[in-house]
Amino acid sequence: MINDSNSETFTHFTAPLIQWYRANKRDLPWRNTHDPYKIWVSEIMLQQTRVDQAKPYYEKFLKHFPDVQSLADAPRQDLLRIWEGLGYYSRARNMQDAAKQIVADFDGKFPDNYDDLLPLKGVGPYTAAAISSIAYGIPKAVVDGNVIRVLSRWNGIEDDVRKTGTQKQIQEIADSCIDPENPSDFNQGMMELGAVICLPKNPLCGECPVANGCAALQMVRTDSIPYKSKKKKTPHHQIAVGICVNAAGEVLIALRPEDKMLGGFWEFPGGKIEKGESAEEAVFRELREELAVGTEVHPKKIIEIKHAYSHFKITMHAYFCRIKDGIPKPKESREIKWVNVDELQDYPFPKANRKLTEAIQELDSLPF
Repeated sequence: MINDSNSETFTHFTAPLIQWYRANKRDLPWRNTHDPYKIWVSEIMLQQTRVDQAKPYYEKFLKHFPDVQSLADAPRQDLLRIWEGLGYYSRARNMQDAAKQIVADFDGKFPDNYDDLLPLKGVGPYTAAAISSIAYGIPKAVVDGNVIRVLSRWNGIEDDVRKTGTQKQIQEIADSCIDPENPSDFNQGMMELGAVICLPKNPLCGECPVANGCAALQMVRTDSIPYKSKKKKTPHHQIAVGICVNAAGEVLIALRPEDKMLGGFWEFPGGKIEKGESAEEAVFRELREELAVGTEVHPKKIIEIKHAYSHFKITMHAYFCRIKDGIPKPKESREIKWVNVDELQDYPFPKANRKLTEAIQELDSLPF
């Protein structure tokens, strides 16, 4: 076991891991800096996002918001427009809120220790450990999905890694084997090993620098360790949205409340289709509830869009409509606005709605 002896741990796990990392690490932009702000941006982006997807966003983000002060001062809509398409949008809002905390509480200087990082909005133990170890050389071990996989296999841990107790055990193991002299290389080496060698399926054990001591490999159990209990079935919702068109050829968009999912993004009004209800009927009902208007719904569907969020999936059914009675009011939105179709690209939309704006912009003309 890794934690039987600190000296054995260093010899058989820590030292070869760091040596391997230094010789084989990928050349990634956030690895060429010790700037805590840039490291923080990368760590937040890499939550739930692949490296190849995050790289262009990372570079674009830093071009627009090169430091804490510029992020704190940025209009929220500008921030969300830059983040659009990366998903998990609360990350962007939390980052800006944290930047405001740093400006208010630390005079704009990034906190230089683990304990001061933890209270920042959106920063948990993993992110605080990553920033403090990589930027400041503080020996705090990171534990994410990659690290859990590496350490559960190396130690032959067969318990459910979804359980808090198992995660706590792995955190203690990681803390016991981090190199206090090289915490940055150790933590990044752990993450790198899990990302490119100790893969969830078909791990490349022949290329692993610590394969000789791996219990799962010795037991021929790399296919069943780590054990992760099944998630509940992902709900799938049918959604109907209405694109209201006025006499000037403008369409109506609504701004989502800041405290709701996808807060701060614009969307087209709509909602879940109820049991026994057609999509067109749902559009009529939802716009009555959300805007206090009666509508005529065009019978031809514009587009059907499938999209997956973190905890549920949707199929969106979109229809043009026009207002027959009432004046639209933002009953469930922060704001509503009539805009020209060619202006839709100037507003931040969630990914599914962005696909819809693009479909609308491709049309030669609008109905009504």
